[in-house]
Amino acid sequence: MLDNPPLLRIHRGHKRPDPALLERFRGAQTSHLADAMDGRGALDWQIKPLDPGCASFVGPALTAFAYPADVVAVMGALGEAEAGDVIVVANDGYRATAVIGDLVIGMMRNKGVAGFVTDGLARDRAGIVATGLPSFAAGIVPASPAANGPAEVGAPIVCGGVPVRSGDIVVGDADGVVVVPIERAEAVLRALDAVRAAEAKAVAAVEAGATESEKVRKLLAAATIVEG
Repeated sequence: MLDNPPLLRIHRGHKRPDPALLERFRGAQTSHLADAMDGRGALDWQIKPLDPGCASFVGPALTAFAYPADVVAVMGALGEAEAGDVIVVANDGYRATAVIGDLVIGMMRNKGVAGFVTDGLARDRAGIVATGLPSFAAGIVPASPAANGPAEVGAPIVCGGVPVRSGDIVVGDADGVVVVPIERAEAVLRALDAVRAAEAKAVAAVEAGATESEKVRKLLAAATIVEG
């Protein structure tokens, strides 16, 4: 038998990244970041911006775990959040009720939160879009959740298949969300420079009229040809 956990457990003491480090990630494409991490770090494809025109953000994660059909974790995270944080709420991908709505998103904006991300669902899409806060969810549903707990804030979670800890760097854009473990930040930035250089070279080739890449040419040259 499971013991009943506290209605809200808050873990404090995590370190937020230096603002100068965060700025080095600002404007990075999530696709480039995923490439810089060997194809890892991107949250599940279903987690998308509610407004693709307002999707770009970077900030340190503040994590929360919300039990299905409950929003105590979201309220706890709102209370703990500092300006610039990205609130990341794991909801076990629950699909029957929302985990966020426009009023709470509006409060997050008022507090200076940089973005909101969940593997659950949202409601009140029009109101959320009107706040101007980059907000990501796996979909929209009209149904409201309860607020009974239990819930946890600040502890490690898994959101969209990716481990996330408070203090990790979270980057979002119209394509989705990528999480960079804080201890890998410098290495990822170095790899990102190489990815950007390779992308720039490829884009220049396409704009110059290229119809295939060097890799494709090598594949074609080495292909086994079967006639008839």
